[in-house]
Amino acid sequence: MTTATVAKPKASAPAKGRRRMSLPVLLLIIAGVLVLTSAVRLITGADGITSTGQMSTALRLAVPIGLAGLGGLWSERAGIVNIGLEGMMILGTWFGAWAGYQWGPWAGVALGIIGGALGALLHAIATVTFNVNHIVSGVALNILALGTTRYLSKFTFENVPQGSSKQSPPVDSLGTFDIPGLSGWLETLNEKHWFLVSDLAGLIGGLVTDLSPLTVIAVALVPVSWWVLWRTAFGLRLRSCGENPVAAESLGVNVYKYKYLAVLISGAFAGLGGAFLSIVASNVYLDGQTAGRGYIGLAAMIFGNWMPGGLALGAGLFGYTDSLNLRGGTVNVHALILLLAILLVFGAGYLLWKKKYVSAVITVGISAALFLWYLGTNEVPRQLVTATPYIVTLLVLSMSAQSLRMPKADGLPYRKGQGK
Repeated sequence: MTTATVAKPKASAPAKGRRRMSLPVLLLIIAGVLVLTSAVRLITGADGITSTGQMSTALRLAVPIGLAGLGGLWSERAGIVNIGLEGMMILGTWFGAWAGYQWGPWAGVALGIIGGALGALLHAIATVTFNVNHIVSGVALNILALGTTRYLSKFTFENVPQGSSKQSPPVDSLGTFDIPGLSGWLETLNEKHWFLVSDLAGLIGGLVTDLSPLTVIAVALVPVSWWVLWRTAFGLRLRSCGENPVAAESLGVNVYKYKYLAVLISGAFAGLGGAFLSIVASNVYLDGQTAGRGYIGLAAMIFGNWMPGGLALGAGLFGYTDSLNLRGGTVNVHALILLLAILLVFGAGYLLWKKKYVSAVITVGISAALFLWYLGTNEVPRQLVTATPYIVTLLVLSMSAQSLRMPKADGLPYRKGQGK
């Protein structure tokens, strides 16, 4: 056979779809939003939107959301949809407070992790071993966790000093710390209210002020998760179970084992997030304490396109909007309406560049309505401030839905040997 008779391989066609946003472009967008935020702060006089205290509170509220999102990331990268994150967080809050008030806060952290993992084990048995629909299993787990913790609270906390059927006794604090020198200097710089400089000082200052040791651990888990999932053989095998379990099995991967491990790790992260709520964010367990943060964590994971970095940005965004409830919410949200109106103008320009004229016109109309709302009011109703985190969740998911790419086998049933 001569070389002339051998057909040349055809060049593979370029993959269709959206290109992933590069890091420089992402950093440029973040910088642009920060500049606009600083300008809005000067226009409105709402200095609280970038204050050190606001950012520190946002970080504290973002941690449980981020931990729940990390839990969802591990589970779904192995192909198991984890709607049960809320229930695992509930178990984490109860077990964390129950152990914390008896044996100290670190014991509470450990038992919170175990509580979340126990809930995850039930989800894994249902979805991996018995192939129960992942959504049905997750919702059932959430209901079971809520009912179980309420039942246990009645018999464990009700007759204890400072406890009740809906609240645990106080848990000792893990303590907080500032970065010496840097924290105070940044806070002073933030109080100058200079354009952009003070806003950057507030953002960074919030990351180094009034930190809990558990906050540092939670933040460190984001790059650790990225390294394990994308830079180790273990992570490659786990992710292969979420992309093509049949092919993974053909290469000798024990798919069941990796799915179980992923869901258990997922529950441990969610349980840690629950323990954070009952030990750090508050020093007691309260009935209904999670307030849907498991679902918001899942939304942060989807917003982040099943990637740790994007997940962290989503958790930070939702944590920031949640923090508005605690610090000058009616004034700050009113200022953010102006920021949103300006961002929509830029969004309309982008849509025009993409020749999506109808969408651009609708976006301009919404932007104009927001401008009129801002000009016609001095502050927003308290009810809107309370609903802001959930409104932002819906808006972010609706705007990012077109560019998402979930693991190919996420949520699909799998039986050992089905590829034979």
